[in-house]
Amino acid sequence: MKYIKDYKESDRIFDIYLCKHKQSAVTKNGKPYDNVILQDKTGTVDAKIWDPNSAGIEDFDSLDYIEVYGDVTSFQGALQVNVKRVRKCREGEYDPAEYLPVSQFGIEDMMKELLGFIESMENPHLHKLLRAFFVEDEAFVKAFKQSSAAKTVHHGFVGGLLQHTLAVTKLCDYYCTQYPILQRDLLLASAICHDIGKTKELSLFPVNDYTEDGQFLGHIVIGSEMVSDKIRQIEGFPAVLASELKHCILSHHGELEFGSPKKPAIVEAVALSFADNTDAKMETFTEIMENSNEKGWLGFNRLFESNLRGTSMT
Repeated sequence: MKYIKDYKESDRIFDIYLCKHKQSAVTKNGKPYDNVILQDKTGTVDAKIWDPNSAGIEDFDSLDYIEVYGDVTSFQGALQVNVKRVRKCREGEYDPAEYLPVSQFGIEDMMKELLGFIESMENPHLHKLLRAFFVEDEAFVKAFKQSSAAKTVHHGFVGGLLQHTLAVTKLCDYYCTQYPILQRDLLLASAICHDIGKTKELSLFPVNDYTEDGQFLGHIVIGSEMVSDKIRQIEGFPAVLASELKHCILSHHGELEFGSPKKPAIVEAVALSFADNTDAKMETFTEIMENSNEKGWLGFNRLFESNLRGTSMT
C-alpha cells in the first residue's frame, strides 16, 4: 500500500483508502463534481472526482472504504488526487488499522504506566476515585484508550488522549520533586482526570468529530460533571478535596479566553495548566515538523503566533 505521507506529484495510485468525507459541488460552468477526503493511518489528502457520473465511479459515501485509481497532482502548493475510477470495497478487503492514525506508543504499555501512578497515590479518596474510572468502569476505559485528545491541533489520533494524559501526569510528577509546596496526590489526580471529558466531547475514529455534548458543553465542563458523578458514589469523600480537584479541571486551560470557566486559584491548578500547555505545544510542534516537507522556515502558525522554523542539527 502506498501511504498518503509518501505521495509525490505525478504519482499514480491504485489502492484502498477510507473516504473520510464526500461532498458534491458544481464548477463555475455548472458541471457537477465531488470533493473527497481520503485517509489512511499516515494522514489525509484532498481528492477530486471531476466526472462522478462516469461508469468507472461506483456509488459510495463518507466513511466507506474505497479502491481508488488516480493521479497525484499539485494545486496551490498542496497535493491532491485526480480520481479516475472508484470501487466501493467489501468488509474483509481492508484492515481498519491501516486507515486510522494511531499513537506511536503502545496503548497497553501507556495504560500500565498510568495505572502505576494511580496505585502510587496515598490519599484513599483520590485513589478510590481514580480506580472507579480507570479500573472498574470498563466502558470508560475502552473509550479512554481509543480516544484522541483533539479533532485537530495535537494528539489527534487513536490513543492520543491517553498519550497526552500520561505526558501531563509525568510532567506534574516531576514538578512535585522540584516544588515541595505541591500536593502530589491532588496534582496527579487532576492531571489524570483533566481531559476525561474528551471521551464524550469527541466521537471515536474514524469520525473523530464533536458530539452534541461536545458542542454544547465542551470537555472541561463534561469532565467536571463526570468527576462529580463518581464522587457522589464514594462515601465520605471530603467536600473541599472534591472542590479542589474540580477546580483544577475547570481551570486547566489557564485563562478565561482559552476556554477555562475559572482561572487557577491554587498552586496545583497553576502547575496543571503549565503541564497541559507544555505537552500540547510540544506535541503540536512535533507534528508540524513531522508533517512538513519543507526545509527551513515553515511559515506563520496561528497557535504559536510566529513564523516557525525547524531546528538545525548541523
